[in-house]
Amino acid sequence: MPRRGSQSEDVVNEQSPLISPRPVPSSIEGVALAGPISPISPISPISQLSDPLSEHALAVDEPAVESKSIPYLILLTLAIGGLQIVWSVELSNGTPFLLSLGMSKALIAIVWVAGPVTGVLVQPYIGLKSDQCRISWGRRKPFMIGGTLGTIATSLLLAYSKSIMSVFGGLGEDAKYEGSWRIMTIIFATVMMWCLDFSINVVQAAIRAFICDGAPAHQQEAANAWASRIVGVGNVFGYLFGYLDLPQYFSFFGNSQFKVLVTIASMSLATTVGISVLFIKERNPLLDSPNKGPSNQGFFAFFKQVFKAVQRLPPQIRKVCEIQFVQWIGWFPFLFYITTYIGQLYVNPDLHPGLSDDEVDKLWEKATRIGTLALLAYAITSFSANIILPFLVVPSYKRPDEGGEDIAPTSPIGISRTSSHVGLTRGRSNSLIRATMHGDTPKPSFIKRALKILQIPGLTLRRAWLGSQLLFALCMFSTFFISSYQAAAVMTAIMGITWSLTLWAPFALISAEISVRDEARRRKERQKKVLPTEEWHHHVDSNGQDGSDQAGIVLGIHNVAVSAPQILSTLICSAVFKALQKPRDEPGDASVGWTLRIGGVAALGAAFITWRMQEPGQQEDDNGRYAQVSAGDQ
Repeated sequence: MPRRGSQSEDVVNEQSPLISPRPVPSSIEGVALAGPISPISPISPISQLSDPLSEHALAVDEPAVESKSIPYLILLTLAIGGLQIVWSVELSNGTPFLLSLGMSKALIAIVWVAGPVTGVLVQPYIGLKSDQCRISWGRRKPFMIGGTLGTIATSLLLAYSKSIMSVFGGLGEDAKYEGSWRIMTIIFATVMMWCLDFSINVVQAAIRAFICDGAPAHQQEAANAWASRIVGVGNVFGYLFGYLDLPQYFSFFGNSQFKVLVTIASMSLATTVGISVLFIKERNPLLDSPNKGPSNQGFFAFFKQVFKAVQRLPPQIRKVCEIQFVQWIGWFPFLFYITTYIGQLYVNPDLHPGLSDDEVDKLWEKATRIGTLALLAYAITSFSANIILPFLVVPSYKRPDEGGEDIAPTSPIGISRTSSHVGLTRGRSNSLIRATMHGDTPKPSFIKRALKILQIPGLTLRRAWLGSQLLFALCMFSTFFISSYQAAAVMTAIMGITWSLTLWAPFALISAEISVRDEARRRKERQKKVLPTEEWHHHVDSNGQDGSDQAGIVLGIHNVAVSAPQILSTLICSAVFKALQKPRDEPGDASVGWTLRIGGVAALGAAFITWRMQEPGQQEDDNGRYAQVSAGDQ
């Protein structure tokens, strides 16, 4: 028996004259070996496959873990850029638009609860349904297309709500906006806000799962980094359009700022989603084994499966959801009210008794553009951080064939951290396997070595996320000392750093975990087809075959952790506005500032949980075996 302890000793001497070659049975497909194997050798394919829990278990018919190109990742994540333009329009101009319809701040706080409520209910449901979708051209694309059409329709109806209600009421152009016309418009706009948020959550759930499905585990951080960069581009364009006087340049899109913005955002969403759908080919779900969960979900059965999936969340994903729950109590008031906060500081010196409604509206319209300009600076900062930070952060996962201690295991069970671990792959991966078995680990390219020099030792994604949360709290508490809109704009721009990590870190950590488990599940299915023993049946059936750990449902649960605290935050903001709000034409309204400071307290709570969170890597899977290797310095 060969001893273990070194690489050379771990590999059987295949050239020994005492070992005669033995053909591999034809029933084992896809087995690529470096040389002949002894029938009594401890790494014989028969012995390994007959013991799926052995330390050197080989994956059967395992395809190479191909790295995706940068153009592919851009096309994969492009759709989320169009969606972000829609979000930026809603966040920057939604509150001022609703105020212009005659809503109070307290009522608007209740209207904004549509987003988190639909997020809690819609995204898990859409995630579960897309996981179970069996359409040959993809699981996520039908929901991406349907959500896009719904978003475009409802956003346009919202923008033209006053005009639509005037037509229904038979009112002329010179009619005064009051009475039943005003009430009907407010009710219609409220309904459209709920429908819009419903549609946005449909397309967002599908796009996030689409990104997770389209990249291998070792590129999840890269894919989500590109997603955050494209979101940054969407923010820049959205806030830039919001700052410009668009009716002056695009009068054919509408006679008001909000109408033109909605039209441009709708065109952007349709274009980006269309490109991603056309150029990225999804895996045919008919090739996968169907989930064992019920396919026809009733109301209670749906919540039962969601509750079961929550219970089965891996520890790392569960911790990320806890952090998001606390952190988003603080993000909600910033995202929805920072424009109003900056605008209030801008109009305070010019507000005085005797101003007409038209004068107040014009003053606030300009203040809204000032606030949107600050958000443009915030978006540029976020985009810059999205570009720079991925080069500074030490990646948590590496490609399986990169060798050494940085190898991310490719077998779902019994992982050996030595280079004797052999994956049964084709083509280029076979040469990598042979080189690894003989100690010739492929050297990284010059570009990879150069980029690695930029990495800051010890700066993992978790630690960068922790630092961004502390920065969030510091910015929110600075509102105690801010008295000018210029200072508020600087604070908002700095917040872009925190936003860039919020868009990247949680999705990268969750998607990598999902991808690792999904790749492991497919290997188990391939091994099951070759050697369907009772032990192997039990091993496969007990590991997520009910679909409770697939991308759609897990990302839906994550969105519940993002959306549910926003409901709580909405109630808090509504209470603050009820107690402290002043009329729109009076200066000195400090109600929004207090909602931001409450958000700073929530950010400190999220930072504490992140501080106690384990680094990704060096974790154990459900069976207590080695699952991942961190590339960070531990």
